[in-house]
Amino acid sequence: MLNCVVVEDEPLAREVLIGYIEKLPNVNLLKSFGNAFDARVFLMENTVDALFLDIEMPEMNGIDLLRMLPNPPITVFTTAFRDYAFEGFELGVIDFLLKPISFSRFKISLEKVGDFLSLKGAHADIEINTVEPKFIFVKSGVQKIKLFFTDVTYIQGLKDYAIIHAETGKIVTKGSIKSMQQLFPEPQFVRVHKSFVVAREKIIRIVKSRIVIGEHQVPIGRNYKAQMERAISGA
Repeated sequence: MLNCVVVEDEPLAREVLIGYIEKLPNVNLLKSFGNAFDARVFLMENTVDALFLDIEMPEMNGIDLLRMLPNPPITVFTTAFRDYAFEGFELGVIDFLLKPISFSRFKISLEKVGDFLSLKGAHADIEINTVEPKFIFVKSGVQKIKLFFTDVTYIQGLKDYAIIHAETGKIVTKGSIKSMQQLFPEPQFVRVHKSFVVAREKIIRIVKSRIVIGEHQVPIGRNYKAQMERAISGA
């Protein structure tokens, strides 16, 4: 059961999210708020699994609220501004929902939250293969799984963890995105954002400040744009 909180100043948008949550059997709405001030008090005093947080709100916006929380829950931004939403990844946001939000897209965000929380509970350890640096071993419980670099599509940093997205599935491991960058070698992998490393050969196209990899979109950070362009051009 995922315990959720919704923070949205627009009444209609708030009711849409509440309605979506009520449709799902394994999701529980703890509370909804129309402003960040009341939400902050509740979030400081209660344990929450998932926070659906609007960015644009008067007086205190969603980014300001998130920065004030010492231990924020896994957060999904809701916004009408695509480029603005990508900035949230620097704050450890797992996903963003672009308004108007469809029920199918909302469920995808909840699946991301649920997957992360379940994988985090049994996070994997990584062993580096120094003899033939084409793969790593991922230790999960009593198993050791060989993960080839060619199977990895991108890596997302989320707080003190990294989510490795591979063609065979997702792996959550303890460690920063910086430590992942050291494990996954250049030029095969390139840092494109404070929170993202991507496999160069998996890039399908680049649209403005976003990289398209399969069905996923990865933001390009301003400070990484020139580095990314050099890497994909082979310069």
